[in-house]
Amino acid sequence: MRIETIKSDGVAHLSYMVIDGNAAAVIDPRRDVDVYLQVARREGANITHVFETHRNEDYVVGSRSLAAVTGAEVLHGRGGQVDHARPVEEGESFDIGKARLTVLETPGHTFDSISLTLADRNFSEAPVAVFTGDTLFIGDVGRTDFYPDRREEMAEKLYDSLFGKLLPLGDGVQLYPAHGAGSVCGGGMAEREFSTLGYERRFNPRLQLERDAFIRAKSGEHHYQPPYFRHMEALNDRGVEPDALPRPAALPPGPFGERRDEGLTVLDLRTPEAFCGAHIPGSLSMPTAVAPGYIGWLVSYETPLGLVLDDDADLDRALRELYRLGYDRVEAYLTPGMTAWEASGADYGVVPTVSAATLKQRYAQGDDFLLLDVRAIDEYEAGHLPDATHIYLGHLADRLEELPRDVPIVTFCGSGKRAAVAASLLKRHGFEQVENCLGSMAACQAVGCRIVD
Repeated sequence: MRIETIKSDGVAHLSYMVIDGNAAAVIDPRRDVDVYLQVARREGANITHVFETHRNEDYVVGSRSLAAVTGAEVLHGRGGQVDHARPVEEGESFDIGKARLTVLETPGHTFDSISLTLADRNFSEAPVAVFTGDTLFIGDVGRTDFYPDRREEMAEKLYDSLFGKLLPLGDGVQLYPAHGAGSVCGGGMAEREFSTLGYERRFNPRLQLERDAFIRAKSGEHHYQPPYFRHMEALNDRGVEPDALPRPAALPPGPFGERRDEGLTVLDLRTPEAFCGAHIPGSLSMPTAVAPGYIGWLVSYETPLGLVLDDDADLDRALRELYRLGYDRVEAYLTPGMTAWEASGADYGVVPTVSAATLKQRYAQGDDFLLLDVRAIDEYEAGHLPDATHIYLGHLADRLEELPRDVPIVTFCGSGKRAAVAASLLKRHGFEQVENCLGSMAACQAVGCRIVD
């Protein structure tokens, strides 16, 4: 018996395979399901069951595709309305060889949330591990804000799920959540990907709170809900049929530029440093590290996309990460990259960069500029530079009219990545005096900028 963890970077998604003998189950599969088929072939196993721990909002689930290929049954909590799955309820068990997966109804993140205990029947019916979906993470617990008018009710349900269902399973039970650090589904997840219920009971900050304090804390949390969440929910309710990754055309600078002029939106997936040094005019910077959290705010699903990459070898990974977010209209990519664009004689844009030391000096000199801080509100309130203008990056496109066009604007975030996205957005909308503070808050802390709260 073994557990195989499949990690999807970007969305920080964790899916799992439970394998025993020639039987296997998949928990919370991603859209590109080839990885599960490869593991099953390697292990000589048949995928017989596919479980969804809840309706996902942040990525496209591959359950329907996997079932179509394998004939597996898809199972989902009874609190949801999912067309492609059979609803399950508390206590239902499923045997995967000598492994047994048993359903616990654990609402709170969503009404349909379930967890799955894993028993090794060679030794005992007692659980050795539990798959908790978005109910319990390593270092955090699930969001409860998807029903804004029922925040307290959902917080109460989550508390009862945690303290009435999960923690009583036993301190030694291993924990397998559906997300890790970097996910938009939580704010304080640990970087490690292993834990036990006992460790979380003792050290997870949210699990140290008494019931009333827990409910107040969860009800008062602030989370952003990107517009693409609704699109994900609709896709995952009906299930996505089997399909293939997009096959974009490899275009040299001339044809790529023509497609841009015809309406292709150019996504520049390179580093902020590369984008600021030279980029195709009108392109949108979208470093791969931040794309999953912000592309859904800024790019329509109907928009045809053309990619600019650091290396053509990065194409497959980029396509997969966009595909998992539901972006299927990737029609072209620039080859062999920005070097060819520059060598073609085509015009290119730049974004001047500002070091934290220079920024500190500008403050000391009283220079006239606007610092645009695009971090999340909790980051901003924890400490920001004096007189900064705060507009969350996801809201920036709708608030551009609030910004002046007659003074330099320095974009600012935690490290410079989100600031590069903001700078590119401003440039796309005709702002001429735009600079990016590379390093941003991390660099400012290192050089001793004045920080206020």
